[in-house]
Amino acid sequence: MPVVRGTIVALQETGTPGLLTVFRSRRMAVLFLLGFSGGMPSLLTSQTLQAWLSSIGVEPGRIASLNAVGLAYTLKVLWAPLLDRYRLPFLGRRRGWLLALQVASMVAIAAMGTIDPVASPTALFVAACVVAFISASQDVVIDAYSADILAPPERAAGSAMYVLGYRVAVLVTGTVALIMGDHLPWRLVYAAMAALMLVGVVGTLLATEPPAPVNVPRTFEDAIVLPIRDIGRRLGWRGALLITGFAALYRFGDYFAQAMIITFFKQGVGFSLTEIALVNKGLGFAGLAIGGMFAGGLVARFGLRRMLVAFGVMAAFTNLLYMWLALAGHSLPVFCIAIGFDNATTALGTAAFLSVLMSACSPAFSATQFALLTSLSSIGQRVFGPFAYDVVQTAGWAGFFATTAAMAIPGLVIAWRMFAPSPPDP
Repeated sequence: MPVVRGTIVALQETGTPGLLTVFRSRRMAVLFLLGFSGGMPSLLTSQTLQAWLSSIGVEPGRIASLNAVGLAYTLKVLWAPLLDRYRLPFLGRRRGWLLALQVASMVAIAAMGTIDPVASPTALFVAACVVAFISASQDVVIDAYSADILAPPERAAGSAMYVLGYRVAVLVTGTVALIMGDHLPWRLVYAAMAALMLVGVVGTLLATEPPAPVNVPRTFEDAIVLPIRDIGRRLGWRGALLITGFAALYRFGDYFAQAMIITFFKQGVGFSLTEIALVNKGLGFAGLAIGGMFAGGLVARFGLRRMLVAFGVMAAFTNLLYMWLALAGHSLPVFCIAIGFDNATTALGTAAFLSVLMSACSPAFSATQFALLTSLSSIGQRVFGPFAYDVVQTAGWAGFFATTAAMAIPGLVIAWRMFAPSPPDP
């Protein structure tokens, strides 16, 4: 008996025909711009914040504890039903929330940059939590919009374009922001990053509102209960367990490593912020672009099951490259190899990963369902990230990355099992 039925299995059968034609659609351009909007705030409360605090000598244990700021990305499922149930009185059910959250994000990011982290650490923590809350809410709506607007054959390509836009924003916040941080006050850095949220506003105004589903939740209780019931009905209890396990574990090791990655580059192997910016984000963009553009085609050519496993193995190997860098020390060639490979595999794996999660969602409940699955995916960094430095202290940097590589194994097993072919009927 097949373990996973319906829309997830159908994803293997639809593929991505006419890949270049799909990429030319207006829908893909909008998803790129929305991806940029989603990516802008994320590093400003994580890696860029790490760089800011590392540059003024804050000790690594305190920096690691700030990963708790991002718990909003894990807890976003708690308020996602509100975004399914209610709509603002302009631009429609999805676009109205997008515009409101993008404007709020601009204000919150600019305000965060005005706080002195030494004189007012608590205020900085609160401001970062506000930015993360707004950003997580925006992610909920962008994910729901993507699931609502993309047909099954477009999902891998659409996910790739979203990831590309997201990673371009990460490139900006992780390259331009870090270089600016070497030469300008951080309040000006955060003000500039806030202004770039206007890119997302443009995407929202260009977007087409998805058709409203007939079975949209009518009460808040329905918005909480019906999404869970819907997944169980369509996938069965085994399928529901597998998709939630896959969401939580497929990228667990990668996210756990991200909790300390900038601190590793800066304090572990001694690169300057400018070196980190130019190599980690600048050179990595080439790998990102290659991975993002090939993700949909590889899934269509070789099948989702094989590609999920292949991309997961490649991501685990990336952590071993960081272990090599830890052993080699301040080695620019090893740094470049690891970063290029990391960005390519991240783009490949994320596009396939998101297309799987997208296929498990229904339009009426896509904000809540996608929020549930993506919040599970972030527990490696958001829930367990504050303990990452404990692993470093126990095993050293090389041991830390060997550990994060091993964390990929459970997710790979689930990915292979989830898409196991159905046996013939008796």
